[in-house]
Amino acid sequence: MGVAFLLSQLGAHAAGRFGERLSAIGLSPPDAGLMMKINSDPGISQQALAEHLRVLPSRMVALIDTLEQKGLVERVPSPDDRRTYALHLTARGKQTLGDISRIAMEHEGDLCAALSEEERATLAELCARIGRQQGLTPGVHPGYRQLGGKR
Repeated sequence: MGVAFLLSQLGAHAAGRFGERLSAIGLSPPDAGLMMKINSDPGISQQALAEHLRVLPSRMVALIDTLEQKGLVERVPSPDDRRTYALHLTARGKQTLGDISRIAMEHEGDLCAALSEEERATLAELCARIGRQQGLTPGVHPGYRQLGGKR
């Protein structure tokens, strides 16, 4: 088997398993990604988040609406521009992010159980190198394009 096929096979398997694990807490991988970005950039606007993830702004509104309805994210009027909202995790959102982190660590542990710590580090570096060469945005899953992304 070629490397491209193996990466595709493993990626599909890993994504599916991660989605199953997150569904146990009522979330999807896109929800987790949005929450992680909001946590790392508190106060980011919906527009900036949509641009970063390459998702249409109208689709971003729906994604944030869902997280807001679950009590995980709140929109706060931006102190810099009254026409925009700053996004923040709620206390419940921060607690849920801890659950997401635990699930992600368990997932990675299970997925990479056949590798030593040194092999994991090497694999991570090789994958990052391929991602850079392919022009992928670090930390942004290309699956967001399937959510109504920009071309």
